[in-house]
Amino acid sequence: MTHLFEQYGDMIPDFSCFQESLCRPLPTHIRINRLKIAPSSLVEALEEKGIRLQPASRRHDTLWLAPDLRLPGNMLEYFLGYIHPQALTSALAGIILSPHENSCVLDMCAAPGGKTSHCAEIMNNTGLIIANELYPARHIPLGHTLARTGVMNAVVTGYQAQEFPLKQRFDFILADVPCSCEGEFRVSRKRDTYREDRGKKMLPELQKKILLRGFDLLRQKGKMLYATCTYNPLENESVVNHLLNEREAEVFSIDTEFCVEPGLTQWKKETYDKRLQRTIRFYPHRVDSVGFFMASIGRRG
Repeated sequence: MTHLFEQYGDMIPDFSCFQESLCRPLPTHIRINRLKIAPSSLVEALEEKGIRLQPASRRHDTLWLAPDLRLPGNMLEYFLGYIHPQALTSALAGIILSPHENSCVLDMCAAPGGKTSHCAEIMNNTGLIIANELYPARHIPLGHTLARTGVMNAVVTGYQAQEFPLKQRFDFILADVPCSCEGEFRVSRKRDTYREDRGKKMLPELQKKILLRGFDLLRQKGKMLYATCTYNPLENESVVNHLLNEREAEVFSIDTEFCVEPGLTQWKKETYDKRLQRTIRFYPHRVDSVGFFMASIGRRG
């Protein structure tokens, strides 16, 4: 049992502020689904109901803070597919990947479908998205999300991500891999400490295999986003560093309006490639949302 991630005290800047941020509840953010409604129309309609939204981004009019909404999933607008409750940092994954219209996209670990549906929205329902999810039970919420949000350019597959067939190459790949989910933790009445899962130590090897397979599925000028919602460098920089050692891969800088920290080039006794500084870390005391790590990856040359 670890108390508020003290093992990261030397890694996370303003660590006391970081720990304090974990004592506040996660704010409610929603993404307005442009496939179903114009953002300005929905904001106006909700204001008429007495629900005021606050812009969560200066660049993107689909991302909003909803301080008056405790359960947006109970709203009519949710069932109509107008909104999708999604952590702000989670919603940034699709924006950072930015798949083009008429492109071929692979979401390697797609359930429950928030990022998949966001990619479809960005692509304006053109091209093709392969929404891959290993576990059949998770196909149900994945299919529900895609149907509710009006996605018409996606098909669902059920392969192990690390064994996805190499028959097709993709323009854009999202590898939002299974992780220890440290970034989702907030103190509540039910839990005041973070309890590590026994399987956590096995995750980096799986993540490395998924990232290698994703890279092998990428077209020459393609773009892949590797993402986790954890702080652990062994699941983040270490995994990307392994890819750089095994493949002719490149790490691209990420442009974002939000306050982020660069990726690490050293953790304990490990030293990483200097290009890991181009990856980004979202911390809850910088951006009041789920903690995330993201790396934008492509082929050299």
